[in-house]
Amino acid sequence: MERNLAVESAFPNRRETLQAQVVWGSRRISLGGDAPVRLQSMTNTDTADAIGTAIQVKELALAGSELVRITVNTPEAAQAVPYIREQLDRMGIDVPLIGDFHFNGHRLLTDHPDCAQALSKYRINPGNVGKGDKRDRQFSLMIEAAIRWNKPIRIGVNWGSLDQELLAALMDANSRRPIPWGAKQVMYEALITSAIESATRAEQIGLPSNQIILSCKVSGVQDLIAVYRGLSQRCRYPLHLGLTEAGMGTKGTVASSVAMGVLLQDGIGDTIRVSLTPAPGESRTQEIVVASEILQSLGLRSFVPSVTACPGCGRTTSTTFQEMTQQIDNFLREMMPQWRIQFPGVETLKVAVMGCIVNGPGESKHADIGISLPGTGEAPAAPVYIDGEKHTTLRGETIAMDFQVIVERYIQQRFGAGVVTTTN
Repeated sequence: MERNLAVESAFPNRRETLQAQVVWGSRRISLGGDAPVRLQSMTNTDTADAIGTAIQVKELALAGSELVRITVNTPEAAQAVPYIREQLDRMGIDVPLIGDFHFNGHRLLTDHPDCAQALSKYRINPGNVGKGDKRDRQFSLMIEAAIRWNKPIRIGVNWGSLDQELLAALMDANSRRPIPWGAKQVMYEALITSAIESATRAEQIGLPSNQIILSCKVSGVQDLIAVYRGLSQRCRYPLHLGLTEAGMGTKGTVASSVAMGVLLQDGIGDTIRVSLTPAPGESRTQEIVVASEILQSLGLRSFVPSVTACPGCGRTTSTTFQEMTQQIDNFLREMMPQWRIQFPGVETLKVAVMGCIVNGPGESKHADIGISLPGTGEAPAAPVYIDGEKHTTLRGETIAMDFQVIVERYIQQRFGAGVVTTTN
């Protein structure tokens, strides 16, 4: 069983949950329990375009996504799913695929068994499975498909598509309270109740409790925190975190980081997704970058070597340290798909690129490897520190490339054949 030692030491109060398993071929990923918090993403391609979707899934997987969700909304999309899986297998991409179903999922899973089998997990929105008498029957058909093909499900409630009959019933009950709740509190209760009652119904149909994951997504930071704190107290299912629409750029990044950071600090959350709206031409992989940075910043997991850099001030009028920081960070990220295989543990590496003598030597010594560049009025020399000791001093026009070579050699020696030695 996988263990996340960072969580155990830094977050001793992490919520105890059941542990689900997502499987594809030889790939087995644990969700919940003592497994690490997992990264998830979603494609924005037309799933009926099997090649285009497979390419984007590959990009997301190489960026670090451990689960990728795809829309399955039409017969054409359902028919494409086995071909997407086939293309990924040919490319050596063993990331599990999650099918996202709304409105007609019961028909698609029933009519397209190859799709149902090719997916590793289903996402069901109880607010979009039907109304009245049809709702229970159509929900049951989806759960029965999960049982038949031995697939876990996520019951994902969204407040933008909440079961209106349930909400109306709770509002009526609230009106009879001696002291009625506010409208927002009723909404929170409806989200939580929808998720838990749906999970209970799934278990009654025959789905094991350890194959159920829950989510209650909203778009407001404080709302998300309140709902998940309430949900976590009332069940032991693994929980998937994420704002349903985080927004673009800085807004989406900050909102997601604040909301999920608070919950993860509370020990709540087993999988996460940052639902960023991409800027025109921006890669979909940006949401994985942000999600991994959230977990890494909290000390929950390590994905890529961290680069510490000063913000700059009047002492650092040169842009060299900014350019060098960006160059090193880009280099480390580009190399990680290869290095994860060659150099296990390299994701824990700490690099410092500092701009002047004030904090430069100190931060460089605290890092595994660091460089302190000359600031305004300082001698044109850049000392390099390895494992707390001065290793060499770089000078000239090729400092950036020389340091990159030293970093790569250090990685090879420490995480590959042996441990690097330092000299003064």
